[in-house]
Amino acid sequence: MEVVAEAYNGREAVEIVRKLKPNLVLMDVSMPKLNGIEAAQQIIRDNPNVKILALSAYCDKRFVTDMLKAGASGYVLKDVLSDELIRAIKAVMSNGWYLSAKIAGIVIRDIVQPGTPGVDSPALDGLTSKERELLQMLAENKMSKEIARILHVSVKTVDARRRSITSKLGISGIADLTKLAIREGLTSLEF
Repeated sequence: MEVVAEAYNGREAVEIVRKLKPNLVLMDVSMPKLNGIEAAQQIIRDNPNVKILALSAYCDKRFVTDMLKAGASGYVLKDVLSDELIRAIKAVMSNGWYLSAKIAGIVIRDIVQPGTPGVDSPALDGLTSKERELLQMLAENKMSKEIARILHVSVKTVDARRRSITSKLGISGIADLTKLAIREGLTSLEF
């Protein structure tokens, strides 16, 4: 095993994977600029053979299922011992799946007791991936001009998407959008 690169945000991770084409990506769920879930989707779309193992502090079922749906083959918590991390990497690299014990318990509990209160949140289901990406940037206090530059679109497009988001979510203030983005795991307070 060899570490070939390290990314400090989701966008950087996507670009590094495009350039270096590694076999495995250890991906955090909560990353600035582009969260780990959206980054994983883009990585798998561009590089379907790459394996993604989520390494996160979050054990909420929503994050786990979203990461797995995005294409991750495993999910372990950051407090995992190195032996377990190596087992997880080996399982994922052998075309298998790996969930740390606590994560497996959460997934199994949801199968056995579906609809457990507080674990399902359809709040962002109506948003496109572009709108989710924009919502994350807005929550990270980026201005329309900066967002337009990052996304390679016009400021008018950014403003139109922002109106679409606020209309779909029924939220108008940036503070409420930010709270929602944090609650739904699109960003964290550490951006």
